[in-house]
Amino acid sequence: MSNSSSIIFYFYICFVLLAVWAIAQAWLSQSRTETIHPFKAFVHLLVFYLSYLLYPLALFSAYAGWTGYYSSQQAIFICVLSLVLIYARFIEPHFIHVHHHQYRLNPEQPFHTPVKVALIADLHIGLFSGHERQLRTLVKKLNQLQPDLVVVAGDWTYEPENTLVEELKILSEIQAPVYSVPGNHDEQYPGPPIQQLLKNALESNNVIDIEGKIIDFDEFRLIGIGDLWAGKTDMRAMPDLPQDKPWLILSHNPDTVDMVPALPTRPLMLSGHTHGGQIELPWVTSYIMKKVSILGHKKGLYTHEHADVFVTVGTGMVGIPFRFRVPPTIDMIELI
Repeated sequence: MSNSSSIIFYFYICFVLLAVWAIAQAWLSQSRTETIHPFKAFVHLLVFYLSYLLYPLALFSAYAGWTGYYSSQQAIFICVLSLVLIYARFIEPHFIHVHHHQYRLNPEQPFHTPVKVALIADLHIGLFSGHERQLRTLVKKLNQLQPDLVVVAGDWTYEPENTLVEELKILSEIQAPVYSVPGNHDEQYPGPPIQQLLKNALESNNVIDIEGKIIDFDEFRLIGIGDLWAGKTDMRAMPDLPQDKPWLILSHNPDTVDMVPALPTRPLMLSGHTHGGQIELPWVTSYIMKKVSILGHKKGLYTHEHADVFVTVGTGMVGIPFRFRVPPTIDMIELI
């Protein structure tokens, strides 16, 4: 056996060993998740762990092209594809970006003191994301930004383990009040029945669930609205509430904005849900987004009949463990 053949043989042995490890890890991780679809969770986790094969695959394709085992075109294609997937799996999801915005909530009178609101969403703690490394980075960045308040627009979970209280412990280090509403994955649309588990985890770590509640600030009011897919978005009573201050609405699904009634002062809704597509590809992402948001929301600010809505791309992942050209983001919105 030639030297190059021996090396290629060792590559194949490496692939087999990594694949066996990935299957074992996926099975063990699935057994610890709060899921009602164990096989589906296993398949998702298998993709997650099999992605570690991308590193030796990139090296193998380069070596195979150099030795003539692959043609140069084959080697270049496989190597480039592997490197792109390595970036989307291991690099982009862990670099949290910060985007700054300004918004005048009361067009007739600017705020005496601007209010800095940090908006995050879709942490999806569970199968793919939201583990200690990412949460620690998120909390560190939030504290560096020094917001007046942090709002979380739902989807905390994605088939989480039953250790959610401990996993969220780092959130108690955020140096600002944290307000939250649930998302569709927190309400079994889709997902396991983890409402009580999540409730306990949030309460234990100083996160205030404001679904159906009003928080009064000096120059505006914050109201939490439940998830659209869970059928908890009734806002018909809002015109009967005090209207001496403008409203900031927190709700997971941006399509909820279509249900906001006419109010004396145009409110701003803060939402997530869309992930900005999570993977930005020509045509493909646009097609998928039509199924995620009927009203065509993707990311950024949109104007509707009775309210504006700002959509953040979130920080976590669902479906597949990749982000590409849509990095996890904290949106800092300064209300002026």
